[in-house]
Amino acid sequence: MPDYAYVRQTDGFTCGPTVAMVAAAALDPQYGATVTDPATEQHRIHAAANRLWPRKLGTTPWGVAAFISRHTAPLGVRYGWRLFRGDLGPAIAAVECDWPVAMLIGKGVPRHWVLIVGHDGDDLHCFNPARGVVTTIPVADVRARRLEPLGFPRAFALVLPRRVV
Repeated sequence: MPDYAYVRQTDGFTCGPTVAMVAAAALDPQYGATVTDPATEQHRIHAAANRLWPRKLGTTPWGVAAFISRHTAPLGVRYGWRLFRGDLGPAIAAVECDWPVAMLIGKGVPRHWVLIVGHDGDDLHCFNPARGVVTTIPVADVRARRLEPLGFPRAFALVLPRRVV
């Protein structure tokens, strides 16, 4: 992952665009080199990903997946989303192959995006755009709905790579 850990979301609605930007920059260094103003880029992505969705409701899983896919399609990979039902196997396999995975978390409703950028033993390393840091979370805590160090306890959805070659 490039050194985008210093990037923070600019407001309470740009966690999804920030996660999409960091993932795309990690997978497409040419794109990453063009991001000279992360705050402006977050708002550009937010507008592009939410053409029919109210921006005050954040960014949809399909919007995050579509933006990342624009930068991975030349690599033969598209991103798609799925509801989280307790299975982290595909997410762990992806990050072990250097494909970041976006995870939508919340309490009663989905509220915040984080980016899984690594896996080490029983832990996941998650970039949290609210703080601009990578936080280590035990895999068991994701399944047990104990994600409070990321701001909310529960995972709702994953945005994962899918081969299309």
